[in-house]
This record gives sequence, C-alpha cells and structure tokens, in this order.
Amino acid sequence: MGLYLDPKYLMTNTATFEKLGIEADLVSTLTTQGIESPFPIQLLTIPDALDGKDVCGKAKTGSGKTLAFGLPIVQQLEQAEPKKPLALVLVPTRELAQQVTTVLEDLAAVRDFKTIAVDGGSPMGVQTKALRRGVEIVIATPGRLIDLMERKEISLTDVRIVAIDEADQMADMGFLPQVRRIMSEVSADHQTLLFSATLDGQVGSLVSAYMDMPVRHDAEHGEETVDMMEHRFLKVHHMDKVKMAAAIAASASRTLLFTRTKAECDRVAGKLQDIGVEARAIHGDLH
Repeated sequence: MGLYLDPKYLMTNTATFEKLGIEADLVSTLTTQGIESPFPIQLLTIPDALDGKDVCGKAKTGSGKTLAFGLPIVQQLEQAEPKKPLALVLVPTRELAQQVTTVLEDLAAVRDFKTIAVDGGSPMGVQTKALRRGVEIVIATPGRLIDLMERKEISLTDVRIVAIDEADQMADMGFLPQVRRIMSEVSADHQTLLFSATLDGQVGSLVSAYMDMPVRHDAEHGEETVDMMEHRFLKVHHMDKVKMAAAIAASASRTLLFTRTKAECDRVAGKLQDIGVEARAIHGDLH
C-alpha cells in the first residue's frame, strides 16, 4: 500500500522531530545546524523506520532523504566490532557518498559512532585502517565496497540496517548486479530503507527481492517541476561565459550554475567573485 500527503499540508503541520520519535540529543544537534522542521519525506518515513519496518520512499533529489534514513539509523545503532559495520548506506556516486557522510557524521559523533565514505575516489588504505579500528556506519559506492569485501577488509554479517539511496540512479548506471552481490552478504535479519525518484521497473525488482512487506510513502509534489521551468540555449564565446553567467545571476535572487569538473567549478566561482558576484563552489572535495 502507498501513502501520499500534500507537502504543503505537511509543511504547515505542527510535527517536529521530537514528535516523530527522534531523541533529544539528536534533535539538539539538528537545532545547532539550523534544522528545526522536518521535510515531507522525513515526516512520512521516520516513524515507520524507527518502528523497524522496511520503508520505500519516493522523493526527488534534494527532498531531505539523507536525514529520513540517517536519523533512524543513528538512533538504533550500538557500537560495532572491527571490520563489521552495523549500518550500510549504498549510493551511486562518490560525490553522493561524501555528501551523505558529511550529513551523518555529526549526528553519529553525538553517540560516539564513526562513519566512513567508501568510494573509489579515496585511498583504499585509509578506508581499511578505519574499518579495522571499527566503524558503525559505512556509506559506500558498490564497486569499492565489493573490492573491500573480496579483500576480507569488511564483513556485512552484522549489518542491521541497509539504506539504498537514489536507487533509480543506481539502476540507470548499471549497478544493480553489484547491489545484489552486496545484499547477498547481508544477514536476512535486517531492515531496508530504499529511497528513489521512482519505485517501478528495475527499482521494483530490488523492492521485491530484498524488502519484507515495505511501507511505501510518496512525498513528490503533485505537479511536475518541468511545467514551471523555461529552457534557453545561449551561444557565447568562451571568454564571455563568466560575464554572461554574472548577467544571468543578476536577474534572479539565487542561481545554480553547473560545470563539468570540480576544478572548473572552483575556477568559475573565483572568476565570478573577481567581478563582484557573491559566488561559492560546491563539490565533493570541499569540507
């Protein structure tokens, strides 16, 4: 069965993290970060996740999914043994692994839990040392995690909670065979939290194979964002691109500019700052 509630209603509701069942020390950490009101996907899924149910959450990128699975994970953990994490978060990209780790590490630290991002863009030696010391939460891309499994540097037998984030991207990028390989090593007695922009097709096969009577929640808006967007293509000389970006930024209160590489992101942000635009770079190498 599924549940859809209008996000506008949810955001005007009086629900708080405390009312959802999140404990005081974690709520205090959220407050210090300026996070006081739950997003719709968090309102819908956190109570069921805390109740130990398998949960499917349908929500888009940027909807608050990380805290939707991260808060229940941290609240239900205990101390882990070396090489045997208790929680696993699977993500499709290195950038997302770093982002999720950044969100969860402060919450985990409140309870003296450790987190680590396990991805192909970071040195394996650093990851193996951390795992040997003991890590409660592993946030991993499938390929690097399997490498560590084959080297006997990590065991998934103690994992109690698995979160699969951006499952639709995982399917689009061809990672489902690797996800199945990983899930085959996880104990049958575990909870699965799956979040995706869509729950049908190949994602539906994951739900059928690895989730036990999951509760489904849909926090998507009733109307597609494409209906509120206008697409334009501007052809300019490469030396004029920064000036054009600045002109576009001046026409709106907030502007999001994408670049091909992290180095280009830093360069463009610097160029915009040089001509008086308040710009900041956002990418996976920033701390």
